[in-house]
Amino acid sequence: MTTPTQTTNIKQKEEGFFKSLFLAILFAVIIRSFLYEPFHIPSGSMKPNLLIGDYIFVSKYSYGYSKYSFPFGLPIFKDRILNYFSQPKRGDIAVFRLPNNPEINYVKRIIGLPNDKIQIKEGVVFINDTPLKQTPDGTYQDLQTNKNLEKFNEQINPNQYINILNQEKTDQDDTGVYIVPENHYFMMGDNRDNSQDSRFLQHVGYVPAENLVGKVSLVFFSLNLDNFNLSNISKIIRYNRMFLKPQ
Repeated sequence: MTTPTQTTNIKQKEEGFFKSLFLAILFAVIIRSFLYEPFHIPSGSMKPNLLIGDYIFVSKYSYGYSKYSFPFGLPIFKDRILNYFSQPKRGDIAVFRLPNNPEINYVKRIIGLPNDKIQIKEGVVFINDTPLKQTPDGTYQDLQTNKNLEKFNEQINPNQYINILNQEKTDQDDTGVYIVPENHYFMMGDNRDNSQDSRFLQHVGYVPAENLVGKVSLVFFSLNLDNFNLSNISKIIRYNRMFLKPQ
């Protein structure tokens, strides 16, 4: 038989449990909304800099906040706030909500800023009629497709170089001129021939500033899904990619 004292203790324990659970959930929501949110990489469009199986932290405060900074895209306000001191920069890797389906997250690199003129000629990106310098940098063995891809070092900014891949001649290697609208961005994958990005206007197109979720800041964990084999755990985890800051 339960005594009144025991009943009180049980109620106090239940209240303490639910209070702790509520505080833990509230703390997690605050961290994910205002500081960092984890994402995983499901495709190879950002190879060789982000790989399938990478788990990344995205800095939510880098570009200020929009409704997509919060769970379920709550329409708390329009556009972005608290973004006066930090603006998206050319060369940043960013997570964004797909313009034609905001329930889907994409991760690409910012290539074009508002009002930029973008065109690709023979695989070379021209920004405001100036080509981004590309230097051959050997080959990249793509274990997913079992192909050796051409790798280039691309100078995207005066002091920033990135690795990009070239697989084959595609229609996206030669495009028309894109004029990035005000308050929008032009995004591209580093795996240039295997990326659905802003070059495909009907599928991705220009990304509104409001749709930017945040800047990729760190790879905190990585699983080698190309050679997934539970019998040898040491080959599943990519230890060399843990705590890696992508270029």
